[in-house]
Amino acid sequence: MLDTPAPAHAAAASPEPDGFSLEGVSFDVPGRRLLYDVTLDLPAGRVVGLVGHNGSGKSTFLKLLARQESPSAGRLAFAGRDISQWGSRDFARAVAYLPQSTPAAPGMSVRELVALGRYPWHGPFGRFSAADRGKVAEALALTDTEAMSDQAVDALSGGERQRVWLAMLVAQDARCLLLDEPISALDVAHQIEILDLVRRLSHEKGVGVVAVLHEVNMAARFCDEILALKGGRVVARGRPREVVAPEPLKRIYGLDMAVMPHPHSGDPMAFPL
Repeated sequence: MLDTPAPAHAAAASPEPDGFSLEGVSFDVPGRRLLYDVTLDLPAGRVVGLVGHNGSGKSTFLKLLARQESPSAGRLAFAGRDISQWGSRDFARAVAYLPQSTPAAPGMSVRELVALGRYPWHGPFGRFSAADRGKVAEALALTDTEAMSDQAVDALSGGERQRVWLAMLVAQDARCLLLDEPISALDVAHQIEILDLVRRLSHEKGVGVVAVLHEVNMAARFCDEILALKGGRVVARGRPREVVAPEPLKRIYGLDMAVMPHPHSGDPMAFPL
């Protein structure tokens, strides 16, 4: 966790092989800088919650990791290789990205959508192999979407659709999942369901996850680590108990907040004073 809102320099000594590494990364649009001089490592195999107020740079940060945007300055690497040096198919096999707004899937069944996750492995003209079918079956089982596999995607509820899109990412068999607000517009029950699924997938399969979350209490409950942005700068980083505390929360949100333990789990819970 950082003590000041200065540019972050929180790099680990030796990042894990499948992690991201950022050195002095900034991102500009005409007339404006959206991300400032970020230097840190994101280890593999953990759930990292990315929090901060609207416009703090969270989605920009995630798009850089997903190669949806390119840094204006600095170096960004995945698995020890500069991100620009990855081939498109190799990168898609390693990193899966779920944007804020998922496209419609007219006429597609759940199984057909999940099967699209295998595209990076066989390409447009490759045969859908027994291994591909096995990965689709595994993804449906892990996300508890087998029972709806023949249903139309567009006929599902919001929570069910999110599970199906996650199943597609699981079928992609990537080593890292990048999720931009995966629980937005969902009710509390579905938020818990989705985040519990994400955490279980990470811990059971060793998959790294970076997820943009608006609700800091959900991040505290389901993430191994929290990374906070404000005005395009990293202002706090650490375990939930280190970030969900009055002083860091004041720095992140500009509000006086109190923190108490969850009555059952003991996870920190914050609320404004």
